[in-house]
Amino acid sequence: MDFGLSEEHVMVQDLVSDFAQREIAPKARENDINEYWDKDIVKRMGELGLLGAPIPEEYGGSGMDYHSLAIICEELERAETAFRVVMSVHVALNSLTLLQWGNEDQKQRYLIPQARGEKLATFALTEPGHGSDAANIETTARREGDYYVLNGQKTWISLADKADHFLLFATLDRSKGYKGITAFILERGFEGLSTSTIHGKLGVRAGNTGQIFLDNVRVPIENRLGEEGEGFKIAMSAIDQGRLTVAAGAVGLARACLEASLKYCHDREAFGQEIGKFQLVQQMIANMQLGIDTAKLLVHRAAWLKNHGIRSTRETSMAKWYACNVALKAAEDAIEIHGANGYSNEFPVERYWRNARGAVIYEGTREIHTLIQAEYALGYRKDHPLRCPQPPVKGYDPSSFPSRHL
Repeated sequence: MDFGLSEEHVMVQDLVSDFAQREIAPKARENDINEYWDKDIVKRMGELGLLGAPIPEEYGGSGMDYHSLAIICEELERAETAFRVVMSVHVALNSLTLLQWGNEDQKQRYLIPQARGEKLATFALTEPGHGSDAANIETTARREGDYYVLNGQKTWISLADKADHFLLFATLDRSKGYKGITAFILERGFEGLSTSTIHGKLGVRAGNTGQIFLDNVRVPIENRLGEEGEGFKIAMSAIDQGRLTVAAGAVGLARACLEASLKYCHDREAFGQEIGKFQLVQQMIANMQLGIDTAKLLVHRAAWLKNHGIRSTRETSMAKWYACNVALKAAEDAIEIHGANGYSNEFPVERYWRNARGAVIYEGTREIHTLIQAEYALGYRKDHPLRCPQPPVKGYDPSSFPSRHL
């Protein structure tokens, strides 16, 4: 059992860390204050190959494995959560889902430009009345000849107001429950499709989050992903991918909290000594480090399973659940260590807390993940066809990533 990163993975980590700390971190506070979505950084991510990191080269990607995807997300969120979110929705929830479920025509039309960073994509499942209860969505689709006509509303959709492509879910028959849900690929510009941005969020203010409105949107039959009634299965397999990226990002956010706290512990003095000398402060520092190391092991266990095409619903859920709790606690303790200064945006830890708070809600609330883990342990939940693993990574050569793109 090897707990270390390969030389190639270390190269990826160093290069992405350098990019994030040089181009993202210096602007993070200003972008957060102004709720500014920095399209230039996203464009640069595309130029570097990040937006197609785990997509095979034949479809415009970098052909990387899941360990590398986790490393990228960790380093991006260490600088600013908003850009890990781009990886989650564009890469994990959308592009990897097209890779797994799309036909060749759909991959040529949508996956390739997404992997190259030419088009931006998102994932639209959540509705005003349905978050965790995804099987009960109200957005409808009805078949009319060679088209489907979609009506409804989606909310809390990352990149809603910025994406070019939408992987969106609607029901053909609500009486069938999850068996009535079908997946569709929509494009910005389809008549009847409109979007808006949600303002006033607690966190991830530098990221775009919004609503999608569907008013008799006509979607060609060739834009249906999978078969009728397979939408819930497709959505759940996508969420398995997204949770890995959220978990990895949470590790990066916890690291940022620790790094800020270590610096402050050395810089700040009280009662004639560095505050790092006080045992209760040391206890918080030690717990941060323990959480980071444990969460990282869970993340890379899930990544290893995905690399080998082994179903990892339980393991990915556990990584997401634990890592997000670790990040939130690390941010809370970082504020405590900073004292009154932690309550000010002059220091980054208050932003870290606001960003960490959302992660215990999206991609499955921590309450949902608690139930998932309990049901697995009790034997009430078993993996079944609704959850489909990603095909194993084939022909992966991580050394090709830095040489081709950075």
